[in-house]
Amino acid sequence: MNFDFTAEQELLRKTVRQFVDAEIMPYIGEWDAAGAFDRRIWQRLAALGLMGVCVPEKYGGAGMDYNSLAIVCEELERGDTAFRTAVSVHTGLNSMTLMQWATEEQKQKYLVPQAKGEKIGAFGLTEPAAGSDVAAMQSTAVRDGEYYILNGQKTWISLCDVADHFIIFAYTDKSKKHHGISAFIVERTFEGFSSKAIKGKYGIRAGNTGELFFEDVRIPAENLLGQEGEGFKIAMSALDNGRFTVAAGAVGLIQACLEASIKYCKERETFGKPIGEHQLVGQMLAQMEAGYQMSRLLVYRVGELKNKGVRNTRETSLAKWQACDFANKAADDALQIHGAYGYSDEYPVARYLRNSKAPVIYEGTREIHTIMQADYVLGRREDKPLNHMLPSWPFD
Repeated sequence: MNFDFTAEQELLRKTVRQFVDAEIMPYIGEWDAAGAFDRRIWQRLAALGLMGVCVPEKYGGAGMDYNSLAIVCEELERGDTAFRTAVSVHTGLNSMTLMQWATEEQKQKYLVPQAKGEKIGAFGLTEPAAGSDVAAMQSTAVRDGEYYILNGQKTWISLCDVADHFIIFAYTDKSKKHHGISAFIVERTFEGFSSKAIKGKYGIRAGNTGELFFEDVRIPAENLLGQEGEGFKIAMSALDNGRFTVAAGAVGLIQACLEASIKYCKERETFGKPIGEHQLVGQMLAQMEAGYQMSRLLVYRVGELKNKGVRNTRETSLAKWQACDFANKAADDALQIHGAYGYSDEYPVARYLRNSKAPVIYEGTREIHTIMQADYVLGRREDKPLNHMLPSWPFD
């Protein structure tokens, strides 16, 4: 397997890195402290064609491969998790799900403007009483002629106040449990829809996260995504894409921790020598490097499977679990290396540690992924090809 980047991918990495260094790094401390999502960054990313990097050109995207999306996420999270999260949700959870499950009419109406960056897409699965236990959701959608009437609530939804379109999951037949969940494309402008940001988050403070509320929202029947009862399958396939982008972002966070730590190790002296020359500090740096290299290999292996159109639930789960755990450990060690200074906002490592925790929880906790991997090893779980798969790359 060849992990060398193409000239196009190298140019993409350089472009995103330059953007992060110029447009995010100088201001992220201020945005993080204010708990504010700067939508201008979104507009600049869209101008670079990064909102549809792996969407076929015929649908308004750049037509690049899935590892190119990983490169974008890796470099953005090196700047801050909030901006990688925005791309993960918009592209990974929403646009790639539309690529996989939407009708041609739905793709033209929703995917095309999202790929161009003209509209923002988001994803609503989690509820106050339904996280890992998806079947515990309470939201319902009842057919009424040419509409579905949606009632319910979603929480911890990224881009809650800024997204134009949402993929929302609700029961159309609760007696069927998982098989009674359906998916819908919901527009912010639909009457009865409202959102509210969550304040006081531990991390990813520069991101917009909150709750969605649906009170007798009338959704046109043509906005049903897939068929009635396919919602659970759609959600799980979406998570395969979202987890891929989360894992790629974690690689970028490890790199950010390494860069900050190496810089500080060359500046700070204790006991008459730079702290990087102390064996235990060197050990932490070595572990960061090992975590970075292993996570990167896991992520780009998943990207190649996606490029080939092969189902990758098992591999994606492993990459997401391990990369996020490595990133959390790297951030903890980076703060430890910085000592008391790391505990302040003078250096970025405290922000890295705060940001590193959420990905260990969302899109499958480390415990969920541990169970999944054990089930695969023991033969209790296997991946079967889906009726709807992402298009393989290069796209037609």
